[in-house]
Amino acid sequence: MIKKLVLVFAAILTFQVYAQENGVSPYSFYGIGVQKFKGTVENRSMGGLSVALDSIHVNLRNPASYTGNNLEVWNGENRPVKFAVGGSHSSVNLKSNTSEASSSSTAFDYLAINIPVGKAGVGFGLLPFTSVGYQIDNFNTDNNGDAVISSSFNGSGGVNKAFLGLGYQVTRALSLGVDFQYNFGTIESDALLFNFDDDNTPLARQSKENNRSTLSGLNLNLGLYYNTKFYKNLEVSTSLVYAPKSTLVSRNTRSLSRVLIAGARRDQQAEDLITNVDLESLNLDKVDLEIPSTLSIGLGIGQIRKWFVGAEYTVQDKSDFNNPFTTTGNATFEEASVFALGGYYIPQYNSYTSYFNRIVYRAGIRQETTGLNVNGESIDEFGMSFGLGLPLSGGASNINLGFEFGKRGTTDNNLIEENFFNLRIGLSLSDRWFQKRKYN
Repeated sequence: MIKKLVLVFAAILTFQVYAQENGVSPYSFYGIGVQKFKGTVENRSMGGLSVALDSIHVNLRNPASYTGNNLEVWNGENRPVKFAVGGSHSSVNLKSNTSEASSSSTAFDYLAINIPVGKAGVGFGLLPFTSVGYQIDNFNTDNNGDAVISSSFNGSGGVNKAFLGLGYQVTRALSLGVDFQYNFGTIESDALLFNFDDDNTPLARQSKENNRSTLSGLNLNLGLYYNTKFYKNLEVSTSLVYAPKSTLVSRNTRSLSRVLIAGARRDQQAEDLITNVDLESLNLDKVDLEIPSTLSIGLGIGQIRKWFVGAEYTVQDKSDFNNPFTTTGNATFEEASVFALGGYYIPQYNSYTSYFNRIVYRAGIRQETTGLNVNGESIDEFGMSFGLGLPLSGGASNINLGFEFGKRGTTDNNLIEENFFNLRIGLSLSDRWFQKRKYN
């Protein structure tokens, strides 16, 4: 039954990936898009906190989590095989100094499996790494004082991440792990700079630049996790995750085409190809993008199956990142960082009289410096989240709901402020595959 649920839910989410864009943000215009959060609904509901581990949820951020202690309720024989799948819907209000707009998107977030192998554990899955989704129109004033479009930029796509990892329990308290990750994807964009006649009216036929980048590359993710009794029923957890610097290869093409502009909405109808740009002579047909290293440190304290509170800090120096194929003069990259604070509370995990006492209640906040600087302004992000873990029959599986309110960017220096609401849903499913045979 669990396997069928995973397949059905994955199929629904995969359809949504192809049916709609996986992101809506004008800031995805820069670099290789907006970097996506690598984690589950449970993590995001606690502000992005990932230092809290347990026996029934997959942790995508730390490969040391693929192993762990066997379960007492199963006579200490083994750990469950864990499945995780999730998706999200985002509603965004875009605001500048002169106008407002709104948009929304639905996206696949992750699909992962964690299988126990003695003191070790194997994890593998698929999730997005970056997303691109924007439509930016600029306007001028004609001779009559009316607004007329002067340029239009559109982009879609992103980079995905497939991973295979191994965790090993060195001692009952200490675990180590490593992920081998393959990044791949396609980003498409176009730019239309309008030409005008003597009356400052846009011409009916315009030339459009079309760009396409196919990206691929490998990287590692190393993890350490330590958990020990602190005082009576209290436990202290610490985590360390490090991703070394890696390379993402971008193979690029560019063409110029003629389009017919028609109607009040300025609909574009492709007419013919003008030329394919010789990128090889510009050394832009193949570009190596250096993805900077990332370090994350977490610390938390709690009472098992009761409550947990923790903090996590992640830093990534993007100052040397550069994508010459899409370089713009008004943007640079700088050091990025995220501070997350969150936790959970379970009134009574084994209550027989109240379902609400078995629900996991989660909450958290995060403050992020994205590492992107536009027009001299650092693009920061703030989010406040909360969520629910709704137990399914048997208690080892649950449906996780997450809600997040937040803001990205600013209206200063002609920029755009994004106010967003994210609704996330995930399934965390556990099953017992390996069981010792018993003979009478």
